[in-house]
Amino acid sequence: MILILDDDPDVALAARLALRKLAPVAVRHAPAELMAALDETRPDVLLLDMNFTPGASDGAAGLALLREVVARQGKVAAPAVVVMTAYAEVELAVQALKAGAVDFITKPWANERLVACVQAALARRAPAPAVGELLGESAAMQSLRAQIAQVGASEASVLILGENGVGKELVARALHAASPRAAGPLLAVDMGSLPEALVESELFGHRRGSFTDARESRPGRFVAAAGGTLFLDEIGNLPLAQQAKLLAALERREVTPLGSDRPVPVDVRVLAATNVPEAELFDARRFRPDLLYRLNTVVLRVPPLRERGAADIALLLRHYLAQFAKRPVELAPEALARLAAYRWPGNVRELRQACERATLLARGPVFTFADFGLPDLAAPAPAEQGLDLARREREAVQAALAQADGNISQAAKLLGVSRAALYRRLDKHGL
Repeated sequence: MILILDDDPDVALAARLALRKLAPVAVRHAPAELMAALDETRPDVLLLDMNFTPGASDGAAGLALLREVVARQGKVAAPAVVVMTAYAEVELAVQALKAGAVDFITKPWANERLVACVQAALARRAPAPAVGELLGESAAMQSLRAQIAQVGASEASVLILGENGVGKELVARALHAASPRAAGPLLAVDMGSLPEALVESELFGHRRGSFTDARESRPGRFVAAAGGTLFLDEIGNLPLAQQAKLLAALERREVTPLGSDRPVPVDVRVLAATNVPEAELFDARRFRPDLLYRLNTVVLRVPPLRERGAADIALLLRHYLAQFAKRPVELAPEALARLAAYRWPGNVRELRQACERATLLARGPVFTFADFGLPDLAAPAPAEQGLDLARREREAVQAALAQADGNISQAAKLLGVSRAALYRRLDKHGL
């Protein structure tokens, strides 16, 4: 669910029409309606305007609302917040990022840019937990936290490796919080959800008139993250042509906006992450070696959940069940054993979603394995139950969506089908 709060009905309608294919969209126009709307719609993403009074441009009203929404985290599920600002309000956008927004969009926007921004926010779903919630007592997690503490205080570029859903963004937030830049913004950019045509504008900014939809000048992410940290998520999806331009920006510590011939100095620490297997990153046909060596001064490897052991899985289950249930819950011993044995292809993200599902579906105070809506590992083998093609197709689609973080294009690529074919299967199986 996406919730839009904007006092301009035309702006809200334009946003709703652009986003309606991503998820159901609700619209509110008055700030006083926001908290009730959050309880009513339980949105995954809130698109929040920053000014609600004619002539106002300081964003005070929007910042106050943003802080209220962020303060709800931990009490109720809070949405990821994307703020909307006028093109000139870069400082306001930075304040919003410091206050807990996950991203910003400038008005007027290109629909491609809006869709990419909200799609990335939907993938994150909610602001990352506090740094102290990088949970787990396994040796792998203790080692990871020690590395974060050691590397965080430096200015070194860090490459974070791991499968989808393991918590790479949470590691980036922990590195930022441990750094001298902690008071500055942490700005995350999902390179996997950005259309190739928008990459340069998104990272480096553009001047008015530099391309068809450039109705106003816009700062890029390097400029918006000045004094803080820029997190380039899914960097492995960046096309080779853009990799060369990113490398030049990192080496010169300056960017040149589209439509300008004057470089702008930038002061950011760059963190990057990818789910691409490490060996494939060294294939020059996929990733430039010079850019890789610029990004991987330090490499942090986040372990998949299946390798962290039953104790970590039990710890995370209890944490998220308590977060979603808002009441004491108990796991049946048989359920805990089966959940610990489950492979968790979607890692911590899949576990978190399963816990939310269980709190909605459980019929009693003791949670059973069935409440989590996961495949039954004890089901008869195909030879015993027949070749159920429809079930296997549904499971394959679910696994691809989990591995691709809900990104339709990536999931289709994993399955070896077109986007249209994947949409037909989603409709067929009610996913």
